[in-house]
Amino acid sequence: MHLQRVVITGMGAVSPYGCGVETLWDGFVNGRSGISRIPELEGIGGLRPQIGGKVPACNAGIIPRKFRRTMSDLSIFAGISALEAIAQAGLGPEQLEDMRTGLSVGSTIGSTMTLENFFASFLRERSIEGIRSTEFFKIMNHTCAANLAQFLSISGRVLAVSAACSTGCQSIGLAYEAIAAGKQDIMICGGADELHPLTVGTFDILDAASISGNDDPAGASRPFDASRNGVVCSEGAGILVLENRDSAMKRGAEILAEITGFSSLCDSGNMASPSAEAIGRCIAAALDDSNISPAQIDYINAHATGTPQGDAAEASALEETFGNATPVSSLKGHIGHTMAASGGLETIATVRMMAEKTIIPTANLADPAPECSGINNVLQLQARKITYALKNNFAFGGINTSLVIRRTND
Repeated sequence: MHLQRVVITGMGAVSPYGCGVETLWDGFVNGRSGISRIPELEGIGGLRPQIGGKVPACNAGIIPRKFRRTMSDLSIFAGISALEAIAQAGLGPEQLEDMRTGLSVGSTIGSTMTLENFFASFLRERSIEGIRSTEFFKIMNHTCAANLAQFLSISGRVLAVSAACSTGCQSIGLAYEAIAAGKQDIMICGGADELHPLTVGTFDILDAASISGNDDPAGASRPFDASRNGVVCSEGAGILVLENRDSAMKRGAEILAEITGFSSLCDSGNMASPSAEAIGRCIAAALDDSNISPAQIDYINAHATGTPQGDAAEASALEETFGNATPVSSLKGHIGHTMAASGGLETIATVRMMAEKTIIPTANLADPAPECSGINNVLQLQARKITYALKNNFAFGGINTSLVIRRTND
C-alpha cells in the first residue's frame, strides 16, 4: 500500500562520456560512443576483450580529501554524481542531516583495484606492514553506501544493495518503497562501479563478453542485433534524489518525474541463463504496483546487454506483454554496460527522454535478430510524448527488477 507519492527531484551522472547529466544526454542525443581500447586490458593472458567504457578525468577535488582517503574510484564517481543530484534538488545541510533523509546506493562488489593492490603486496611480502588503514574502507562490500553516507552526513537509513547488474535499479526501487511506506521523506539512491580487468575477465570466462570489437570499439556493443556477441564492460555512477511529493512541493523543488511502480523478483531456475517467463512476471508485478495496464506504457528502456541469451529472453517477455507497438531501446550500445551504475544512469536518461519528448535509439542495431524482431526496436531518434516508461534491469543469480516512471508535466 502506497501511503506517499514518490517523485524525482535531482539527478547526477558520471559516465564514459564524462561528468554531468548534460554530458550524458549530449552523448546519447548525438549518438557518440563511450567505448574505446583500454591499455590496462592488453597483455593479460587469456583475456580476449581489449575494450571498455572508461570515465574521462573528473574533478575529484570537489570531494574534500578527508573523505577521499577512504574512497576508491567507484565511491568518488558516486560522490560527484550525488553532489550534482543534491544541487538540482536544492537540498541543504538541514535536509541531508535530518533522520528522515536516507540513502540507498550500491556497487557489484567493493573496489577490485584496491583488492588487487592489497594482495599484490600481501602475497609478495607475506606481511601487512605496508597496508594503509584506509584500504579496508575501499574494499568492504558497502563501501559506496558508507562513504557516501559519511561524506553527505546522512543520519537516516542507509541501504547498501549488491545485486550485480540489478544493483542500481533495485537501489532506486527500495528507496521508492521506503518513501512510499512513509519510513523516509528523502532518499539518495542509485549505483556506481569502476572498471577493472577482472570485471571484463569474469564476463569473458563466462563467454558473455563481446570479443569481436577490438578493432571497432564503437561498434562492439550491439543489443538485439543479429551479430551481437556479448557485453562490453564500462564504469560510472548514476545517482537520483527521490522525495515524498508533499515534501518536494512544500520546498518548491522542481519535480522531474514520478516513480509509480517497482518490482524485484527472483528467477531461481538458473544462475546465469535468464527466463522470459520470469522476466515477464517481474514486469507484470511492476505494472500492477503502478496500477496501470501494458497499453499505458509509452516507452521501454531495456536492460539488453548484447548477449545472445539475455536479449532474446527480454525481447520474448516484452513481446508477450506489450506486442510490437511500444517503442523499445537499450542504451548499452552507446556506453556499454556500466554494471551497478546502469540502473541509475539509464533511469536518468529515461527521465530526460520524457522531458525532451525524444527516444534515444539502440546504437549499433542494424539488423534485429529474428528472436528480437517481434518488439518495436527504435533504430533512430524518435520524437514521442512519453507519459509512462518502463525501466528493466536483470542480473546473474536471477535478480530481476523493473521500475515504472511517470512524466508529471507537459
